[in-house]
Parts: sequence; structure tokens; C-alpha cells
Amino acid sequence: MNHIEQPNSIDMDLISSLARLELSEDEKSKLVGQMGNILKYFDKLKQVDVSGVEPMAHASPICNVWRDDSPGENFTIAEVLLNAPEESDNQLVVPKIVD
Repeated sequence: MNHIEQPNSIDMDLISSLARLELSEDEKSKLVGQMGNILKYFDKLKQVDVSGVEPMAHASPICNVWRDDSPGENFTIAEVLLNAPEESDNQLVVPKIVD
């Protein structure tokens, strides 16, 4: 089992450096307390028996509603080109993005 460091050993200088945050000493001391509380809560959660609980990706059931992939009504070339900013020989003209 992984060991979680106790709140008094949290290195806020290292954490703020890794997160690329500039923190004042007051902010660091405040965050040490808050992070310590979060780590204590993780310790509390470790005590819960989850041996009979199946792992899941989401807290509530998620299902996708898919429509049939069937051809529908098609646009005419004139309808497609109606709002095109530029066209040439019944084709859309787009800016070149790859050399």
C-alpha cells in the first residue's frame, strides 16, 4: 500500500515549482494546511471496504444515443456553394494549409 506523507512534510516550494506557481509565504502556509486536510481525507477513504464494488468510469450510468447511419436528403451543388466564400468550377476554394 502506498504511504501518503503527513501534512508537516509537504514541500510547498517543490510543489509550487512543479506547478510553475509563484506563491507568497502566506499562500504556501495556507496551502500546506489545505493539502494536509485533503491527504487526511484520502486516508479516511482508504478505510472504506470496496471489495465487493465493481470499478466504474462514471458515477452515474452513461449511454450514448446513436441514430441510424443512413443516407438522408442531399444538398444540391448550388445549395452547397450558396454560402461559400469562394468557388471555382463547382468546387469550394479553401486556403492551402499544407506545403
